[in-house]
Amino acid sequence: MSLLVVGATGTLGRQVVRRALDEGYQVRCLVRSMKKASFLKEWGAELVRGNLCRPETLPPALAGVTAVIDAATARATDSLSIKQVDWEGKVALIQAAKAAEVERYIFFSILDAEKYPKVPLMEIKRCTEAFLVESGLNYTTLRLAGFLQGSIGQYAIPILENETVWVAGENAAIAYANTQDIAKFAIRALSVPETEKKAFPVVGPKAVTADDIIAVCERLSGKTAKVNRTPLSLLRAVRQIAMFFQWTWNVADRLAFAEVVAGGKSLTANMDEVYSVFGLEPQETTTLEAYLQEYFARILKKLKELDYEQGKNKNQKKRKIPF
Repeated sequence: MSLLVVGATGTLGRQVVRRALDEGYQVRCLVRSMKKASFLKEWGAELVRGNLCRPETLPPALAGVTAVIDAATARATDSLSIKQVDWEGKVALIQAAKAAEVERYIFFSILDAEKYPKVPLMEIKRCTEAFLVESGLNYTTLRLAGFLQGSIGQYAIPILENETVWVAGENAAIAYANTQDIAKFAIRALSVPETEKKAFPVVGPKAVTADDIIAVCERLSGKTAKVNRTPLSLLRAVRQIAMFFQWTWNVADRLAFAEVVAGGKSLTANMDEVYSVFGLEPQETTTLEAYLQEYFARILKKLKELDYEQGKNKNQKKRKIPF
């Protein structure tokens, strides 16, 4: 089976590519920049230049492809809006996949998207799910809550560097998942008939709050976090300001999504049936504790090695000075 992975250079997309290659799939990646995606080629993937927002580039990329795994999404720093990428681009991709007679289509959505019609990204995900169902494609939708990888930049690194950790709004519990585990579900869906034309939640083993993550980081790093709690009202005010300027619309849309996270409502789901359908074991899913423990062990070891090398170089310089 040959795959086209869209959004392959992203946090989730690269793990999908890695997993697919490890399991022996032929992988093609739709990329905007060959240079930024060169690491994917080194892994063994084929690169095809294209852009969701340029529909004419999609048919050549889909030629001979059996399945599509769509992990693309607009970033806050992109010049293109969420509507352009996550709606118009996805509609074009689904239509092109249908025309190319693609056998399977894996789509990543957001858990509980239907509950937040006023949040642009959530509403677009809900609409895309509906469009995918109506397209007639043989789809599988995986609804995610968030990535464990985000805890590094938001919590682990600031605590290690004695910088402020920003926590917005109320302490909502979210079942963050490791992108490597999510990729495992995505690739498994391709070979499990019971996943066809269905949607499944794919979340981590336990919903955790910002305070839970901070506590784990403090214990593993041996440092105390400096926490600044931002009121939800301030977050909304910043969003309103960002909406005034076209070049900050993506930021405003992302802040709207951040309000969901800061609103105090949990994002989690029961995974018992999902594990059973996909034939995967719950105990193999990465926990927050295990993920952060591996990260801090690796980083603290590296810091010790750097301190040792710096001390060694300093002693060598002292020996060279005669007086």
